[in-house]
Amino acid sequence: MTASTTPPTKPGSSSPQPPTSSNPLGVIAFFSRWLLGILLLMAGWFKVFEMGPLEHARALFVEPYADSWIPSSLLWTLGATIPVFELIAGVALVVGVGIRAVSIAVGLLLVIVTYGHVLLEPFYDVTTHVLPRFVLLAAVLAWGERDRWQLDRLLAERRAVKR
Repeated sequence: MTASTTPPTKPGSSSPQPPTSSNPLGVIAFFSRWLLGILLLMAGWFKVFEMGPLEHARALFVEPYADSWIPSSLLWTLGATIPVFELIAGVALVVGVGIRAVSIAVGLLLVIVTYGHVLLEPFYDVTTHVLPRFVLLAAVLAWGERDRWQLDRLLAERRAVKR
């Protein structure tokens, strides 16, 4: 971490201050991470445990895109794996594990979802589904280093203290 991204410390202390307005970008990143995580977790939960991944694939991928250029095997694969990915990514974001890698993968998911929607409906309104998630994702990626309240960071700080 460079000096410009290090959270402020109390005078005479080397530990970061608690979540306050002294670290507003970290607080924004924290809440954005949690909101995006909850959205993904709950979407994944419904698709995996209520709908079922294969039914999700059939109803939302295979049947709607049967006449498109996309091979049926790819539709089945994406349709069945995206719900599981959403569930795992949501948990990882909420807990704060592998945030950067998970966030980049979520960005790729948003590209796939957007392409799918506009393939069926060229004037698809991205403001209702994709854009809110992208805004949250952008905040996590832009200011995630300032988010002091994630499991990865807490474990790294604990290991550093033990050395």
